[in-house]
Amino acid sequence: MSESLNPPTTKPSVPHFSSGPCAKRPGWSVSALQNACVGRSHRSEDGKAKLAEVIDRSKKILGVPSDYRLGIVPASDTGAVEMALWSLLGQRPVDILAWESFGQEWVKDVVDELKIADLRLMKAPYGSLPDLSQVDFSHDVVFLWNGTTSGVRVPNGEWIADDRQGLTICDATSAVFAMDIPWHKLDVVTYSWQKVLGGEAQHGIIVLSPRAVERLQSYEPAWPIPKIFRMSQKGKLIEGIFKGDTINTPSMLCVEDAIDGLNWAESVGGLPGLISRSEGNLSAIAKWIEKSDWADFLAEKPEIRSCTSICLKIIDSWFTNLSGEDQAKYAKKLAKLLEKQKVAYDIAAYRAAPPGLRIWGGATVETADLEALLPWLDWAYATVKAEATAAS
Repeated sequence: MSESLNPPTTKPSVPHFSSGPCAKRPGWSVSALQNACVGRSHRSEDGKAKLAEVIDRSKKILGVPSDYRLGIVPASDTGAVEMALWSLLGQRPVDILAWESFGQEWVKDVVDELKIADLRLMKAPYGSLPDLSQVDFSHDVVFLWNGTTSGVRVPNGEWIADDRQGLTICDATSAVFAMDIPWHKLDVVTYSWQKVLGGEAQHGIIVLSPRAVERLQSYEPAWPIPKIFRMSQKGKLIEGIFKGDTINTPSMLCVEDAIDGLNWAESVGGLPGLISRSEGNLSAIAKWIEKSDWADFLAEKPEIRSCTSICLKIIDSWFTNLSGEDQAKYAKKLAKLLEKQKVAYDIAAYRAAPPGLRIWGGATVETADLEALLPWLDWAYATVKAEATAAS
């Protein structure tokens, strides 16, 4: 390390900027779980009451319409998306949008596993969106609201037709509780409380519109549906899923943690307060980016920049002139240096994304901690560059 590069003196109080599982809410401790319904059946009266509380309070905070169902399902957001794809697709042609790695995973499911033949794939590189005006809403449409590994979100829901014939199936795991979700534009929404609420992992949420429920009750896919994905039986919705009667056994510690997260969400002003906190974090980074000579947003346009998974690319000519292998090496070294200094954990770009940094800006992250981190980014980059230059 160059002795001429003096590190900043102030460190973030909480250096947790991982994009999942994400930072716990401010002030969290394990004592928040002391009332968990542990050692009891999740199907007991008390257990089901806890699960129903998560469902009811989540709907209220998010403003989910009263005729939409919200249920707790297995395997985090991934499981919730898989349930939707396996249970609902196949009746109509499919338009599927992909602009980052998780969107590509859903493409793989639809193309290679479900083998939907009548399909249009609409792709864009990291940092961009596909042409949303080309989506055909007589088809079922599968997309992400926010690309967690690219830091690119859709700007709004105005591009989604109100008179659509197909279903809109939206993976919104890094968006829910941090962005304004137009529920009437969406028929299936999935997310995990491990993101914006900072909850513990492994449990997902699926939200169904009346149109999605009608599809489940009137259509049976050609392929078998595993038990863990089944939301209907003999032409009827399994209503218990949406009242706390979960498909498989949930962790009641995780459920208690979700209740704690919802309590905190209400304490900071509900959904408007959560959105304000996340947007404030994005704004803090944007002000720093304006003055930076080495970093920029991966998302090309301001209106599509995520306020949760904030992805940065390195634009300094020293870095961009490196080979792709060396770019990846030095970007990882940058993230490791920050971790070694205990100022930022887990902020390397996703392994399939362009080399850079990914900083979580969801509502549980304090803006003051982000502001304390930013000078460290400058120091760490200058240090890595100086060491590399000296060695060459």
